[in-house]
Amino acid sequence: MKGNLLKYILTFFFTLTFFACGNFNKILKSSDFELKYTKAIEYYNKTNYTSAQTLFEELIPVFKGTERAEQVYFYYTYCHYYLTDYALAGFHFRTFARTFPNSTHAEECAFMNAYCYYLSSPKYSLDQSDTKNAIQEIQNFLNDFPESKRVDTCNILMDKLRFKLEKKSYEITKGYFFRDDWKAATPACLNFIKDFPESAHNDEMLFMVIKSYYLLAKNSVESKKADRLEKAMENYLKFVDLHPNSSFLAEAESIYKDCERLKTEQQKLK
Repeated sequence: MKGNLLKYILTFFFTLTFFACGNFNKILKSSDFELKYTKAIEYYNKTNYTSAQTLFEELIPVFKGTERAEQVYFYYTYCHYYLTDYALAGFHFRTFARTFPNSTHAEECAFMNAYCYYLSSPKYSLDQSDTKNAIQEIQNFLNDFPESKRVDTCNILMDKLRFKLEKKSYEITKGYFFRDDWKAATPACLNFIKDFPESAHNDEMLFMVIKSYYLLAKNSVESKKADRLEKAMENYLKFVDLHPNSSFLAEAESIYKDCERLKTEQQKLK
């Protein structure tokens, strides 16, 4: 009984698919562009974006220069988006906004271009070139449409993208420190603070600057030791001023006192 029911269901769907494909092929071969336009809209509204895209693509040159050109290209562009081809969708959204700057859809398509870049941004552990491109495209949209109702959405997207860059940079920077590459760690930490001034990790970054200079000094030749001790102490004073409640404060203070001791010892040797 169950086997017969399954066979019936499969036969039904096969037959339905067969007739649907046959019907679509007839439409595709037809020279009736009005029919193709009507069916393309119908397919689109039924979320059959693959069939709709095929028909709209054929209609683009047919309706070029007519009143329907804008609508055909608009639907065609969204077909790419709903089929999750964000690279092509972004390209066509951008082209739409430039081709039809006076369209009621121009702002929407300019935003969707930026949003497609956002969707193409990979997870933070991968190369972040696309993330940087997404930030630039969102900023371009904000520059072109500063009064848009989408500004708040853009700011939220921008924050998410920047956080991804911050997380990537944070892990790379800490990697220098924990591999004992203190020469690379100090500029990396300072660049992190410069690039992400509002980061919750900035006290840790400045602490690593202090500790890196301190460890460099302890492992330096005498001619370089004094300068590195001095830099550790200078950054400690900055640290205390900027992060008086940091969880790294006690260790930073201990390092500062040891720097003073090492500096005194060195001066005695002169």
